[in-house]
Amino acid sequence: MTLVPAFAAIIAGLTLLVWSADRFVDGAAATARHLGMPSLLIGMVIIGFGTSAPELAVSAIAALEGNPGLALGNAYGSNITNIALIVGLVALISPIAVHSQVVRKELPLLLLLAAIAGYQLLDGELSRTDGWVLLGVFAAVMGWSIVQGYRGKGDSLSTEAETALAAHPMSLKAALGWLLIGLVLLVASSRLLVWGAVSIAQSFGISDLIIGLTIVAIGTSLPELAAAIAAVKKNEHDLILGNILGSGIFNTLAVVGLAASIHPLTVDPEVLYRDWMLMTALTAALLVMCLGLKGRLRSINRVEGGILVITYVAYTSYLVSTVVR
Repeated sequence: MTLVPAFAAIIAGLTLLVWSADRFVDGAAATARHLGMPSLLIGMVIIGFGTSAPELAVSAIAALEGNPGLALGNAYGSNITNIALIVGLVALISPIAVHSQVVRKELPLLLLLAAIAGYQLLDGELSRTDGWVLLGVFAAVMGWSIVQGYRGKGDSLSTEAETALAAHPMSLKAALGWLLIGLVLLVASSRLLVWGAVSIAQSFGISDLIIGLTIVAIGTSLPELAAAIAAVKKNEHDLILGNILGSGIFNTLAVVGLAASIHPLTVDPEVLYRDWMLMTALTAALLVMCLGLKGRLRSINRVEGGILVITYVAYTSYLVSTVVR
């Protein structure tokens, strides 16, 4: 079979996915603002979790169509991409100054959630029960985030989220319209992307896990990259980290949880010893970079950013080498 339609589907799917995700997040954030939601809560939940809408849509479609490896690879690969590539690139452009107390709370939480995810991988599968556990923990985290959002009015993340919202004023009617349009196109573009990715994987004999960890993970992380670049231009460093951490929590719990609840996942040993370990190590490294060894908020400098990017390049190169052998 010709691969031209499959490659075209991936390009078109990714392009539409990024555009629709942006519209979805803008519409959701504006709708939340009209409903009186605090700026900090919008920054933590709507923007942070909302930019992971592509991962959720792609993984759900992949699980429904019987490609669970693509779903898991997409979730873990996106977390690795977000920390190693996106945070690394942003730090290379401009050192990331950390001020928000939300970061101090969410980073240890993300590390704890990674540990829970690793425990579930030990038996070589993610059952529907595992999926429901992850979704239950996600519901609890959402409740905690809502409480934090209403309590932390003076946090620097709240100020940066307020600035970002003010830059894109939108009527309630327009916000609801973009929310609906973005959601519909998210599903359509995800279906297109999954079809293209699976077709290429089958043609070359590549596992859908590798496709999920590389091509699909990078593609679904583009909204986070776009948001990070826009934020660094405005010196909104806490919004960058809040976005990355919110996305990491969402991917680890909601994306994997939904995929496993739809279709139980058989997990290859390398997922635990290679992908999960790197994801967890990067989360721990980010914790040290943001808080230092004494627990004080600090900046992620260019050297640390370079180390993150080099780590990502080395990891991706290794994945590619396992395919071409």
